[in-house]
Amino acid sequence: MNFRRRQADDELEINLIPLIDVLLVILIFLAATTSFTRLNQMKLSLPQAQADALDTNALDIAVSQEGIYALNGQLLSGNTAADIAQALRRAASDRPEAVLVINADAQATHASVLRVMEAARLAGVERVNFATQDPN
Repeated sequence: MNFRRRQADDELEINLIPLIDVLLVILIFLAATTSFTRLNQMKLSLPQAQADALDTNALDIAVSQEGIYALNGQLLSGNTAADIAQALRRAASDRPEAVLVINADAQATHASVLRVMEAARLAGVERVNFATQDPN
């Protein structure tokens, strides 16, 4: 018979001090390498328009908020670039150096205005201006 006392098993212990040290080093590393930059918004200075005397050769096209077009005060039946180009060709036939002035509503879509510019290219109108509102 073996009457020796059995040795107590070592109790398992988790030492948290090295774990805390490692986490603290990682935290210091992240804080030191993080860059805190402030994002700035883009600041724009929009140009002011100066109105010259109106050109008598100007073709005036208006673009409404709903995408309706009017050339020299007359509503256009079509809303495609080809329809607008055809109307521009007819109006510019007696004006060799015609200038197209686009009057677009502030709420008009970009697509509506680009459609007029495409129509001017198709019609051969080389000079395109945009009407602006006087800030005063």
